[in-house]
Amino acid sequence: MRRTVFVLAILALITTFPAIAAETHPFGVQDIWAMKRVSDPQLSPDGKAVLFTLRTNDLAANKGLNDLWLVGSDGTGLRQLTSHPAADTSGRWSADGRWIWFVSSRSGSSQIWKMPIDGGEATQVTRLPIDASNVIASPDGTLIAFSAEVFPGTSIDETAKKLAERAANKATGRSYDSLFFRHWDTWMDGRRSHVFVMSASGGEPVDVMKAMDADAPSKPFGGSEEFMFTPDSKAVVFTARDMGREEAWSTNFDLFVAPADGSTAPKNLTAENEAWDTRPVFSKDGRQLAYLAMARPGFEADRYALMVRSWPDGKAREIAPKWDRSAEAISWSSDGRTIYTIATNLGHQSLFAVDVATGKVTTIVEKGWIGSIAGLSGNRVIFDMDHLKSPVELYSTTLDGKTVKQLTSVNAAEIAAARWGEPEQFSFKGAHGDTVYAWIVKPVDFDPARKYPLAFLIHGGPQGSMSNHFHYRWNPQFYAGAGYVAVMVDFHGSTGYGQAFTDAIRGDWGGAPLEDLQKGFDAAVAKYPFINPDRAVALGASYGGYMINWIAGQWPDRFRALVSHDGNLDERFAYFDTEELWFPEWEHHGTPWENPAAYAKHNPIDHVSKWKTPMLVVHGGLDFRVVETQGMATFTTLQRRGIPSRFLYFPDENHWVLKPANSILWHNEVLAWIDKWAK
Repeated sequence: MRRTVFVLAILALITTFPAIAAETHPFGVQDIWAMKRVSDPQLSPDGKAVLFTLRTNDLAANKGLNDLWLVGSDGTGLRQLTSHPAADTSGRWSADGRWIWFVSSRSGSSQIWKMPIDGGEATQVTRLPIDASNVIASPDGTLIAFSAEVFPGTSIDETAKKLAERAANKATGRSYDSLFFRHWDTWMDGRRSHVFVMSASGGEPVDVMKAMDADAPSKPFGGSEEFMFTPDSKAVVFTARDMGREEAWSTNFDLFVAPADGSTAPKNLTAENEAWDTRPVFSKDGRQLAYLAMARPGFEADRYALMVRSWPDGKAREIAPKWDRSAEAISWSSDGRTIYTIATNLGHQSLFAVDVATGKVTTIVEKGWIGSIAGLSGNRVIFDMDHLKSPVELYSTTLDGKTVKQLTSVNAAEIAAARWGEPEQFSFKGAHGDTVYAWIVKPVDFDPARKYPLAFLIHGGPQGSMSNHFHYRWNPQFYAGAGYVAVMVDFHGSTGYGQAFTDAIRGDWGGAPLEDLQKGFDAAVAKYPFINPDRAVALGASYGGYMINWIAGQWPDRFRALVSHDGNLDERFAYFDTEELWFPEWEHHGTPWENPAAYAKHNPIDHVSKWKTPMLVVHGGLDFRVVETQGMATFTTLQRRGIPSRFLYFPDENHWVLKPANSILWHNEVLAWIDKWAK
């Protein structure tokens, strides 16, 4: 009840926020955590309503609170569907639109629940001794599918029994015979995420992957977008990497089809492609299957092509082979002639329409960061979008993109309460004479007559982008609110500028990207006279953290201070202590014993004798991508060389800092560090 009253109060503020707009403050970390987070929009079968998850943040409890909300596809009728201290997520419509299936922890474990859309109490559907997640419903309404982690070849009950026996055993040692032994932030215990099917009215779930030693959805980030029912509801299509001992150095995910009753083993539908196949989506009439496919094995940032095949026995074809963007979503038009998708695009993530027959690509909405497509309602596309001055809200657009309408404004009061920096995109000639794009965010309360310190932000990936995107961890508005000019360069290796530009970083981690950063720095200073280049700091995470360590030895006189978050110091040893081996093997053209020169080519550890710049080092104890010893070694180097330095360590965080209290501490430490040297 308290949360309901709180939400009603917030909604009242939204309708009256102009009255409080005068009481504003510069954007800060408190605003990041005040923002409510819209995600996972799902359009109803009749196209009249959008179901979505809304997260609010309980700073006292140090966690997020997730509930399901509903809004009309015309933007009217916003209302909350669930209100519970436990998490309610992954809402999905029944085929007739009368029910909502969702995942909730309100029973004490993660289980499948359902509730009527027109009002009434939620009822628990599964009562499993293990967690269930990622629910979807069959087209005919008779079945649901969900995922659960089991030991391959064992039932749910047998898995629960084995887990209980392990918990009762006083010995804590574990033995491993193959990789992965740990992945992302989790030590592996032998369980796999499998797809289960059960009657919508209840009953015993069937493991359609029982014989497979593979995960579906994929770990650590896969969800219900990686599996779906066939049009006749008799089978499930899913993506999985069934590679046995080669899993840690393979990106060979395939699409499989398995009967819903588990009567036969899954069949591989894309065995001919040894790269990544994923996100199956059937056309509305069930006659075509679309999916995303990469072409090069071992490369996780290869271009995703849009593939279509007639169902069930057609041959797959790429529908837009000349389009030099990497698709991230699939949403069919009702007539099956058009696929709507999103792709990173020149510093934005844009909405596109692709003609299935001709491959013609039309840009529908170019600017902003479109995260997902809910579907088509009549002649409008429903999607979510954020940008550098707003977190995610729901929108719709006409099919020609000429009329874009905002459907939700759940953060209107929070946006009005803060003062924001003004973003602007610019470009310059970078390495190889190529055009390189960058963003600048001006300081809050900007005065063109003043000179401002510079926060130079370097993105990770390295195949990523510092786009027109509202970020909850690396948000340039935080630095603008603290009185800095924020500059972000999309160097060679960034996404959204053609696959060749993305590919260019392979084997050249410290070459063209560093040249782009140096030229981008100079271009920003030349273009924007309010930047004070003598009061500049540089910050980066992941590959950006590696680049900070590389800058320390290659560009040691440029910055007043540096911040290196989860960055490699020693590229050679980083191969041996990371988990997804396909990544360094692709980036550095093989293993360290096959190609040692590639790992030595741009290795920060070989240049620490030139280090002189003060540095804050940040690392998470659960980061198995860039292991904590890399950050510890960086700090040790700085201390031994007598360079002013500080080490910020989070034993309970992974490659990212996610907990509210930890995030606030991170922002405060980072700001105190750069202020010390740049102000």
